[in-house]
Amino acid sequence: MVFAGFLLVTVVGSALLTIPYAKVGPGGATPDEAFFTAISAITVTGLVVVDTPTYWSGFGQAVILVLIQIGGFGVMVLASLIAITVARRLSLQARMNAAAETKSYGQIDVKAIILNIVKISLLFEAAGAIILFLWFWLHYGNSIGDAAWLGVFHAVSAFNNAGFGLFSDSIMSYVGDPVVSLTLCVLIIVGGVGFPVLIQLRRYWGTPRKWTMNTRIVIAATLALIPAGTIYITAIEWNNPATLGPLDWPVKILAGFFQSVQTRTAGFNSIDIGATDGATQFGMIALMFIGGGSAGTAGGIKVTTFAVLLFILIAEIRGDGVVNVFGKRLSRAVHRQAISVVLLAVGVIVAGTVVIMIETGLPLGPVLFEAVSAFATVGLSTGITADLPIASQLVLCLLMFIGRLGPITFASALALRERGILYQLPKERPLIG
Repeated sequence: MVFAGFLLVTVVGSALLTIPYAKVGPGGATPDEAFFTAISAITVTGLVVVDTPTYWSGFGQAVILVLIQIGGFGVMVLASLIAITVARRLSLQARMNAAAETKSYGQIDVKAIILNIVKISLLFEAAGAIILFLWFWLHYGNSIGDAAWLGVFHAVSAFNNAGFGLFSDSIMSYVGDPVVSLTLCVLIIVGGVGFPVLIQLRRYWGTPRKWTMNTRIVIAATLALIPAGTIYITAIEWNNPATLGPLDWPVKILAGFFQSVQTRTAGFNSIDIGATDGATQFGMIALMFIGGGSAGTAGGIKVTTFAVLLFILIAEIRGDGVVNVFGKRLSRAVHRQAISVVLLAVGVIVAGTVVIMIETGLPLGPVLFEAVSAFATVGLSTGITADLPIASQLVLCLLMFIGRLGPITFASALALRERGILYQLPKERPLIG
């Protein structure tokens, strides 16, 4: 159901974007341009093959914004919200679908979870839109209408970690503007930690001892990865004349922090990604692959998956019989899930990278960066996406779709059936390592 829902909305969005009214100038967008843009918006990625502010009309930009919001909410969550509004109740099937998409542990509070997701999203998007509107209006002198549209579009895009912008150079013109940069960063971080974490923080903000293992892992990983990424990117790019080199040192730190946050699956850029050092791009690939929190607007394998594998590694090195995390024992089922997610993710990214390299003849570095950015629904680009042949762009579309749904959900949707094994085979241990 989740698979079909996202696919249906993508098709509808593509059809709307092919309408001539959605494009600036005569004629309409080509089907491949519309499809790529629609799937990039619904998967809240932000990769583009055309320049959003100059190619799409106001109507086209509005369609993109709606797709971003639907993608951020989740198709099943939106369907459940409509059911609640119209019928004031949810069927059991709707509860199960919404619970699967929001990673809920039971169906009892699904209605409350959905309403909380909507409230939290609209609250932060409204706050961000107001700040950006006032700043673009009062500080930069945009008209009230233009400032309002810029504020709303970028706030929704940032909270949903989409990375779509209404400036041809993304945020590069505002690299030294702390209001624009930090507002977008706060929205991205909050949207990227995941709705389960936000809901729990709302209930138990002052009592961390009541936080679940998931919340503790996400908060700890976020507080570790963003500063680490900031230091890494800023240090390598400090003297790069094409990126941070010409900037004053406070702006360098701000730009480094901004780009570190973007790798959490947002996709805005305040420096030229294509001009960054190869080591910087490699570090960004690692951060993009890890991603943000589960059941939110972020992508990647998720920080919880990465943390679980790290704790498993530590326990194995120490010779512990079980894996303990923050005073709790980790379920062995979680071990299998984490390993499956990572192996599927690596397999999908490698396959997509190889196909694009064979078709285009491009080197590994930029192709791998684009493939990981698509799978992790980040949207950062070295600048090659728009110039790729249609077949390679379709590969990126598939990577975005799989990345947004999650490799496990995607694989499950393609499985013929679920089956339970009623027997166990004898144990045997192969040599490892």
